[in-house]
Order: sequence, then structure tokens, then C-alpha cells
Amino acid sequence: MAWLLSRERLEIKLAVHQNPYQQGIYHEKLGIFRDQEDQVVVFTGSANESANALSDNFECIDVFRSWQLGDAERIAEKTEDFQRLWDNETPNLEVLDFPEAARRSLLQRCPSEAPTREPKVASSSGSYGFESIYRPQQPAGIPTLPFWLTLRPYQEQAIANWFANNGRGTLKMATGSGKTITALAIAAKLYQAIQLQALIIICPYRHLVQQWARECRKFGITDPLLVFESRHQWQGCLSNQLYNVKAGHQPFLTVITTNATLITDGFQSQLPYFPKRTLIVGDEAHNLGARRLAASLPSNIGLRLALSATPERYFDEQGTEALLDYFGPVLEPEFTLKDAIAQGALVHYLYYPILVELTESETERYSELTTRIGRAMAMGEDPDENEGLAALLNQRARLVGAAANKLEALREVMRSRLDTSHTLIYCGDGSVEDDTSAESQRQLEAVTRLLGRDLGYRVNTYTAETTLDEREDLRHQFETGELQGLVAIRCLDEGVDIPAIETAVILASSGNPRQFIQRRGRVLRPHPGKRRATIFDMIVLPPDLGRETLEVERNFLRKELTRFVEFADLADNAGEARSQLLDLQQRYGLLDL
Repeated sequence: MAWLLSRERLEIKLAVHQNPYQQGIYHEKLGIFRDQEDQVVVFTGSANESANALSDNFECIDVFRSWQLGDAERIAEKTEDFQRLWDNETPNLEVLDFPEAARRSLLQRCPSEAPTREPKVASSSGSYGFESIYRPQQPAGIPTLPFWLTLRPYQEQAIANWFANNGRGTLKMATGSGKTITALAIAAKLYQAIQLQALIIICPYRHLVQQWARECRKFGITDPLLVFESRHQWQGCLSNQLYNVKAGHQPFLTVITTNATLITDGFQSQLPYFPKRTLIVGDEAHNLGARRLAASLPSNIGLRLALSATPERYFDEQGTEALLDYFGPVLEPEFTLKDAIAQGALVHYLYYPILVELTESETERYSELTTRIGRAMAMGEDPDENEGLAALLNQRARLVGAAANKLEALREVMRSRLDTSHTLIYCGDGSVEDDTSAESQRQLEAVTRLLGRDLGYRVNTYTAETTLDEREDLRHQFETGELQGLVAIRCLDEGVDIPAIETAVILASSGNPRQFIQRRGRVLRPHPGKRRATIFDMIVLPPDLGRETLEVERNFLRKELTRFVEFADLADNAGEARSQLLDLQQRYGLLDL
């Protein structure tokens, strides 16, 4: 189909019920063939053209031929029916042109040469054999490079460098640059090279398990074992498949699991039984540098690959070292956000910093916390080792993240954008990775109320509590425009692929640069019809607290502004964006950024 479409020898239209609430679909099968001598064959029937329908089901197909006496009337009737359908004149149906986005997606699967094989008629009795040119020439479930895939040069180089480093290494690639595809391509090439027997993929969240499963199927891994939640749902199946692989009864095993499941006794007890030729992939691998997770990584598996846009752990040199010791060093090429935009892996964007001031009561609380933080740091205390100092920093981060004036700033931004869609609003999560604070929850509710009730903007929330099924429904509604916006906390930071996002309003970011990088990469993923993204970034202006805390504020602000300035510099409106940050840089003597 893709090849015919590319040669303009195929035209596609879609038929749907005019009543959107009508159950069922347009399902009739009607075809007309006409040759150079004006001979005609018309068929109608109930069967789908699938091997199951044609070989297993009990189906009926009527065929009418122009050279057959008595068929002319039926041919004329069916031909007229088809023409009315094609011209959108059939009652209760609406016939639409094939969307350009879908056409382009199909063309990506176009083979380089014309297909040469067709279904073969084994005998005149009508027994058919099917030989698809796309059928893998190896058992199902084996990692295989898709025929339509063309790896980008930086992906090819990363793969070559991983093999050259004896099957170990960390790929530091910007969000949206194709880390998942690169990893699965490595698995496919490993199978070709050494008959790889097993693949373990470790993800931070459950929804990423489902996302990886979808990508695996594109690479011929048709039935990956999803290992998370209750071990009673997967432990027996995992044990059986491990036995079958070792006994030679099963050619390959793919396991996709979560960080939380990795550390459980049930999963740890299975790791020694994985075969020698196993590849372990750590997705968003920076998480695996945490002490307990790092200790749970299997030492008996030698082939290792880490994926992360930001493998360096924030304020955790030991964790970063443990991560790179296990998986291997960061490999060339590092693929930055600038590289991704330049090569078309991410879209261009406009960046609008929005400076927000604290209220009077917030300023008083901020001043109190900053004074206590300054005293603690003057005594040489380290936030990584001092729980009291860490708690103070968290409290101040949450205060800034939930600043009340952000709601008014959001109202002003959205008031002129009520006819737009595909908007993502990031609420604050303080600085705690594993929790949603009360402040964040209140902000989530206030933002949803402001957008939905006050402004009439169609939104829903997307949080850690949203079930997997609900997330799929929300994603579909968001992509189709049924929902204009999603209001999210943290769970959209890592790995989730909703490329239809065109606009993001970031109400708060933690101090962790990884979160900032993940969020902007999420917004810049390409999507059909998406030419450029727009990002509004709320930045709280620290109040002027005097000389006592100026240096503390200056040091913290330097880290924040470094990220803002970097993002401003890569925007299409870089000059405008930098000018909005200039006052803040001047106030704190940070013009060197």
C-alpha cells in the first residue's frame, strides 16, 4: 500500500457514520476491477482480507463478471453504489479524504523497491497461500530491524561505539532523539551477531512499560513479558520462559519491568537464571544511581546499556559514579538539545519567561526560610547530609512553586489563547521526587478550576494517580482536540510520549536540572502539522532581602538562571527572551551567564 501510494497509484478515502454516536463502523466489502478491454469484475462479501478470515472463518463472497450472462445488471448496480459512495452521496455515511498526516505516516513505511511477491494460487480449487514480503525470516518474538527504519547518523555512531566498548555504555541523548529506537536496534544487531537470548528493560514508571511494549512490537518482539505490580501475575510465567529459553524450547525472552519491581525479592530471585547472552537496558537510567536500585542491578549480566538525557545525578556524585561504573561511560556522540533541533529530531520553539513576584505573606515566609538556610550553609552544612537543611530547602522550593501570583499570570496568558488546543500546564511538585505535596495538589485544583470553570478551557488532570487506561483515554482526547489542555504534576516528566503538545505553561520546576530538560524535550517532540512549540515559563523573582542573604540567593539563582538562559538562547525569539531575564541578571550581578 505504501509503495502504491508513493507512486500515486492508490487513492484512499475514509467512510464514517454521520451520527457520531452510532455504534458500529462502515464494514462492507465492495470491489470493482476493469481491464484495458473494458471487461469488469465486481465482488461483494463479508470477509476481511486476512489469513484468519480467508482460511478459518466461514465467509461468503459474491463475484459478478461482465462476460457472464445475467451479471450485467448486478455489475451496473454495484458500480453505481460505489460511485455514490466515492462521491459522498451515500445516506448516513460521510466520506472523507485521507488525512495528510496519516498519508505521510504510511509513506514512512514505503520500501525502497516495488514489492515483487503476490499471494499464490496453489490450485484451481481456490486454496490460497500467503507470502508477505514483510514477514520476518525468523521465529516470532525475535528482535528485528524493521524494513522501514532508517537510523540517523548519530544513532548509527552511538551503536557502533557501544559495540566497540564491548557491549557497555551510556547514551546521553536529548529527549525525543530516539533513544528507545537506538536501544532496540542494538538488541536486533546483537541477535544477528551473537544470537542474543534475552532482553531486560527497566523503566521508572508503569506507563513507560506499556510504551516500551508498543515500541518492541515494531521490532518484531511480539509478546514481551510485562513484569510489574503483583508478582503472582508474572512470576510463574517468567520462571517458565526462563526455563524454556535455557532448554532451547523458546528462542528469545523480553522482560519489561519497573524500578520498583527490580528491587523486590520476587524479581531478584529470578535474575541469576537469565542466560549469559542477556542485554539489560536502563531507561531514564539516572534513577538507577539511587543506592538501593544500584545495589539491585544484576552483576551476572554483562551486556549493559543506559539511556538518559541527563545521566548525571543532581547533588549525588556517588550515585552518578555507581551508575556509570555499572553501565559504562557516556559514549559519543552526546546529542544535545541544540543538535536535536538542528537535525529536525525536535521542533523549533518560542520561549517566554514570565517574572512573578511573591505576595507579602509569601515574602515574609521566604525571608524566614532563606535566613535559616543562609546560617546553616555558613556553618558548612551539606544539604545531602543534613536533613534539617534539606527540609528547609524543600519548604522554600514548595513555597516558590505554589506562589499565588502564578494563577493571575496564567489567567493573563490563557485569556488570549482560549481558542487554542494541545496545551500542557505543568504544576509544581516542590522538590520531592516521590511525593505530591499538599501545596502542589492545591495548585493543581486551583489551575483546573481557573481554566475550566472561569475561562471555559476544556482541561483534565494527569497525575500519578491517573490509571493507565485513563491515561490512554486522556492522551487520545488531547491529541484529537476534544480536550484543549492537560494539567499535570511530575508524571509527564520522564518518557511519556505525547508529541501533539504544542504549548507548555511551566508553573514550577524543581531545582533539579534534569526535570527542566525532560519537560522541554517533552514539548518539542515533532508531530504532523506541528511547526513550532511555544513555552511560557513562570520565574519567581526573589524578594530583596538585604546583604545578609544576598550571596546565598545569588548562588542559588545562578543555577536557576543558567537553565533559563540556555533555553532562551536556543529559542527562535532568543533576543526577546534574554531581554526579559536581563533585569534579574543585573540585580544579582549575573551578567556573565
